[in-house]
Amino acid sequence: MSTKTGLGYTGEDALEEYIVDHLEPESPLLYELYRDTHIRLLNPRMASGHLQGRLLKMLIGMIRPRTLLEVGTFTGYATLCMAEGMPEDGIVHTIEIDDELEDFILEHLRKSPYADRIKLHIGDALKIVPTLGLKFDAVFLDADKRQYPAYYEQLFDYVSDGGYILADNTLWDGHVIDPAYDRDQQTLGVRRFNDMVKADPRVEEAIIPVRDGITIIRKKKVL
Repeated sequence: MSTKTGLGYTGEDALEEYIVDHLEPESPLLYELYRDTHIRLLNPRMASGHLQGRLLKMLIGMIRPRTLLEVGTFTGYATLCMAEGMPEDGIVHTIEIDDELEDFILEHLRKSPYADRIKLHIGDALKIVPTLGLKFDAVFLDADKRQYPAYYEQLFDYVSDGGYILADNTLWDGHVIDPAYDRDQQTLGVRRFNDMVKADPRVEEAIIPVRDGITIIRKKKVL
């Protein structure tokens, strides 16, 4: 079953439907998770959905990380999609700061055939990551937009040389170019993050205008 997820601020609903209809079908578990997110929780738009989920699976399948860090689990839709794309011996460490979501997340993760590839942590990623003693081949950043610059600065050293950071919502529903949001702290956080990445000689980057925008950042290898 296809799920409409949105292409961000473009409003091209017919084109969106066409794209989703030409993707592999959404699995019953992902459909259930997406539905339950909308029925049982506030802010269900935060769930990645079918279009972005297939893109994340594809990207992770191309990168083939042994260790992956997700900052901002929400209900675990993206988590499951990325775990699907991981190598069999790969592990997704996903961190959610809202402890009230833990039971909901685990309820659905445990039903997945990829559950053994996922380790859920509840708490502040900036405090948890240093305790893991790991370098990550890929990071998916989808947390508090006001904190994006801090996440980038503090987590960068935990990314392997040649590794990737995938940052979600980097077009922020078009607000990044809208003067009406010049005082909105989340918008300002995303803008600052985008500027930091552009100015950073240690990386190369590309922005994909899917949903709210995904930035693919590659950490250059040190020669």
